Amino acid sequence: MSVARALWTVSAPMSVGILGVLSVGLADSYFLARDGSTSLAAIGYIYPVILTITSLSIGLSAGTSAVVSQALGKSGADDPVQARLALHALVLAVGCAIVAALLLWVLSPWIFTAMGATGDVHAAILAYMPWWCLGFPFIVASQSLNAVFKAGGESGIAATAMVAQSLLNVALDPLLIFGWGPVPAMGTEGAGIATAAARTLAFLGLLAYALRSGRLALTREATDGLVRSVRRIGATGVPAALSNAINPLGMALVTSAVATLGEAAVGGFGAATRVQSLLFVPMLALSAGIGPVVGQAWGAGDHARARATVRLTFLVCAGYGAALVALMWLTAGPVARLMTNGLDAVPYAADYLRWVSLGFFGYGILVTANAAMNAREKAIWSMTLSAARIALIYVPLAWAGALALGYPGILGAAIAANLAAAWGALVLCQAVGLLDLDQPLVRTPAERLAPSN
Repeated sequence: MSVARALWTVSAPMSVGILGVLSVGLADSYFLARDGSTSLAAIGYIYPVILTITSLSIGLSAGTSAVVSQALGKSGADDPVQARLALHALVLAVGCAIVAALLLWVLSPWIFTAMGATGDVHAAILAYMPWWCLGFPFIVASQSLNAVFKAGGESGIAATAMVAQSLLNVALDPLLIFGWGPVPAMGTEGAGIATAAARTLAFLGLLAYALRSGRLALTREATDGLVRSVRRIGATGVPAALSNAINPLGMALVTSAVATLGEAAVGGFGAATRVQSLLFVPMLALSAGIGPVVGQAWGAGDHARARATVRLTFLVCAGYGAALVALMWLTAGPVARLMTNGLDAVPYAADYLRWVSLGFFGYGILVTANAAMNAREKAIWSMTLSAARIALIYVPLAWAGALALGYPGILGAAIAANLAAAWGALVLCQAVGLLDLDQPLVRTPAERLAPSN
């Protein structure tokens, strides 16, 4: 199978699934904007924090994907091995998720106070968080099982589960936020309950399928090698989790800088970043697809195929990023008005979408490069790249920009961080053997027609 087709086979279904998951954030923003400026500002504070914690679980699933895909690349499809690894990954993921959820629940009042939330906005946030924390272990467990399916090239299963969860969440949002009949209006608390209910039901469905299909084993024999598997998954998954969490953690710290400009700025910034997440779906799907393809190629010793995969994803990110720039300069205003219900947050959201779109391609190259390095079990490299982007560029420049230039300074910091990330990704992928910068990224027609090894 060609590199392009292999990427498409995994990434296309995942784009649908990721679109479904991210649509929940957009739905929350859309409905809560109509619940009032307090609810809109509350979700603006909440979003980067929960995205940070969720990204930890995505990183752990990257460890699962790397271990399973390389095992399949070496020995071919081996359902008993896959089923055993699925159980081991599930144990690790759920254990970590429960600890993270409890810590977030206890620390929420302090975290959001430190970010600048006060009064009614702070109260609305604390009404949402217990329910979100309750549902968190279920989404982590689902992502762990999904990683096993993706590693075996069965991303359609993962996508179906993700879409089903999202549809249920979006359907419950207006009912629980605004109330209807005997159901009282609950505002942000209702949004939290909708999320917890959808995640729980989606996991139960996915678990039933995994058991019935044999993709997950719950036998005594399946626990053999548990400690060894957990260590190997953790060796890639823990750094990958930290790497994934660094980016939204940086967004949370930047939100604190935005908060110095007022609640309207927080609402507009938060709405724009949720739209941004939706626009990133194709690039996030590529990051989901590149892991299994690179992992299997590297496990089979076909390093040329792995490099061709990385090169192709970088080119796709660059082309898609250029298209997003044109789209945002044409539609940023109407999109901002839709997502903020015509509130004072509109200009903040519109300016973000117009200007920061100039660096969107860089973020795509960052996440696909990280996924490729994780698949090569080089998660420390990807974590270093993400940490440098946030700690050395985005957060310091955002705070300095906010103090010196106001909101435009924050936008400039976002652009600079994404451009620097793209350059760093090229350098590190070259260093770990996933890219050859001595060769042109764009190949000649004859080279493109040449079969892979």
